[in-house]
This record gives sequence, C-alpha cells and structure tokens, in this order.
Amino acid sequence: MQRRLLLTLPLLSSLPAWSADSTALPSVRVLPEPLAMPGLARSRTLRLCLPPSYERDAGRRYPVIYMHDGQNLFDAATSYAGEWGVDETMAALAQVTGFEALVVGIDNGREKRNTEMAPYDHWRLGRAEGPAYLDFIVKTVKPYIDAGWRTRPEREHTALIGSSLGGLISHAAMLWHGEVFGRYGLFSPSYWAAPQLFDATAQARLAADTQVHLYCGGQEGGGMAENTRRMHQVLAQQMPAERLSVNIVDAAGHNEAAWRAELPAALKALFRLG
Repeated sequence: MQRRLLLTLPLLSSLPAWSADSTALPSVRVLPEPLAMPGLARSRTLRLCLPPSYERDAGRRYPVIYMHDGQNLFDAATSYAGEWGVDETMAALAQVTGFEALVVGIDNGREKRNTEMAPYDHWRLGRAEGPAYLDFIVKTVKPYIDAGWRTRPEREHTALIGSSLGGLISHAAMLWHGEVFGRYGLFSPSYWAAPQLFDATAQARLAADTQVHLYCGGQEGGGMAENTRRMHQVLAQQMPAERLSVNIVDAAGHNEAAWRAELPAALKALFRLG
C-alpha cells in the first residue's frame, strides 16, 4: 500500500493520523486523550478531519458532521471492514462546491458497539446503551468540540451520520435530540433491531427544517431495503418533500464501499448543495 506522508502540525494537543500503512490525508487528526463516557464506565477516541481552509482562515467557522464508527471513516490502517474515504470525499466536495465542514469521527466500542447503538433492549443485541451513548455525544463530545474548534454550533449546521446500527442510533437521535442535530444521514439503518422507531417516528413532531437522507443497498437482505422504503413513507408524512431524500441502490450490499460511494450525494442532499 502506498504510504502518504502526513504533516505534523500541532492542533490543540491533537496528533496526525500517522502509521506506515495509513491512507488518511494530512487533514485527519486523532485526539490523544480519549473522552470519558459518563454512565458507561469507558472512554472513547475521537478522530477529526479538518476543513481544507481551517489552518489558513483563522476567522472562519464551520458546520460539523458527527459520524459513528470513527475507525472506519478515514484510514484503512484502523478500519476493520474498509474505510469510507471521508477525508477524500470532503476534500473533493470542497474543491467542486466550496462546501467545507469539520468531521468528527467517534470510535465505536468494538465489543460494546451493538449495545451502544441499540435504542431499545433487543434479544440479540442485549440491554440498550443507545440513550447513554447519545447523551455522551450531546453532552460531552459536542461541547468539547465546540469549545476547542471553530464550529458553527447551531442545530442547522450540525449533522449526524451513521451506517447499519450507526444509522439506527442516528435515527433515534432525530427523535430524542432534535434540538441538537438538524441533519441526518441514515445509511442502511438496521430497523429490524428497533421496530419501535416506526411508531415513534409516526408520532413525532420533527422541526420543520430537519433534513434527512435515507440510503440502502438492494442486496443487503433481511428486509433492509423494504424497511428503508417503509420508513421513508413514514417520514414523508412528517416532513416537507424537499427536506427528505432516499436512494435504494439495487446492486449494492451492506458494506463500507457502498457507503463510501453514496456519501458525496448524501452530503449534497443534507446540506442542500444543489
């Protein structure tokens, strides 16, 4: 694998995402001190992707995109299932559209991932820790990022994106923390693990400016695409048509390569880039 040399510019005690096999761009930083997760007796590493203009435009503030499964977002060396290429996507999007945002990747809990991303108790996933995990993002991660980086902290400038169980817990955040996040990228959401979300969403009162992009691969199996279409119908009763988009890719499976391919279109839809 071709090695990329990363700049070693210090940034608020953050470190470049460097290793011999790293595929991360110089814009990626790994914060050296994991953040404690109140109520869960564990801590979590954050990975940041800085906007291209961040270090040369000291007066500019940026939207923030929070994403789950941080190990898989930027770097093949840390991914266990392939990387999303988020850093490359953000760099290309900035060049083509001028849109820039800070991306915050929150590492998953490995063996704790299933419970942390479960909104409700489930016979296969175990006792749900999803509410506590979302509280960690809302009450610990976001204030930490807003205090240390030049963000636009308002909900209309704050997105949450995840895939599979990450898509599921992001949907739950839309119902429980709509005052914090205004834009949601729900990639291959595992609605089979929380069917309660269908009724909860139908009964919800979403803010009028909430923006949602739903995605699923047609080859994922297990009713994934059918459930995504069903949720799209539920959301369509709750939101203006221009605030909701859906894409079912018939030939795509349940994997990082598919989510990487969808990410540019999802970001354009979520931030209404035209």
